[in-house]
Amino acid sequence: MAELHYTAITSLDGYMSDTEGNFDWAFPSAEVHHFANELDRSTGTFLLGRRMYEVMSFWEDPDLLHSAEPELREYAAVWAQANKIVYSPSLESVSTQKTTLERRFDPEAVRKLKAESPRDLSIGGPTLAAHALHAGLVDQVKFLVNPVIIGGGTSALPDGLRMHLELVNERRFENGVVFLDYRCHN
Repeated sequence: MAELHYTAITSLDGYMSDTEGNFDWAFPSAEVHHFANELDRSTGTFLLGRRMYEVMSFWEDPDLLHSAEPELREYAAVWAQANKIVYSPSLESVSTQKTTLERRFDPEAVRKLKAESPRDLSIGGPTLAAHALHAGLVDQVKFLVNPVIIGGGTSALPDGLRMHLELVNERRFENGVVFLDYRCHN
C-alpha cells in the first residue's frame, strides 16, 4: 500500500505564501532543492489543487530546462515521470503530460488509489491538503521550514485540525532551512 505525503515549503510561522500570495522568500538553495528532489523521486502521483498545479506546471517549460541549473533540470525529470491529478471545479483543462483533471476531491477514491498504487503519492497545496488531513489520509507531513517570519498569508495547515505526530526525520541546511518529517497518527 502506498503512502500519502504532504510536503510543503513554509515560513517559520507556518505560511506557504504571504498576504499578497508571494513565496519568493521560499526559493530553495541548490542544497535544499537537491534534497527536495530526492524527497519527490519516489512519488508516483502528485495530487494538486488548481493554484499549486498552475505553479508546478512550470516544470514542463522547455525554455527553462535548456539552460537551468542542474537541480532544476533534475526536478523537471522527477515531475515528468510522475502522474498528476488536479482537483478543480473551475479549471477548464490541463496542459501538462500524464495529468488528469478531477472536479472534486473524493477521499474514498484517494484511499483506493493508495491501496492500488505501487508508488507513494504526494499532495500539494494547503487547501487540498486540508481535505486529506481532515479525512485522515495523510501518512506523513514533511515541511521545509525557512528562517523567515512573514506575519500572515496562506497557512500550510488548516484551522480545526488536531493530530498527533511522531518526528521520524530532521535535517538542518547551511542556509538555515530545517526539514521536519512527521508520521501522522490519526
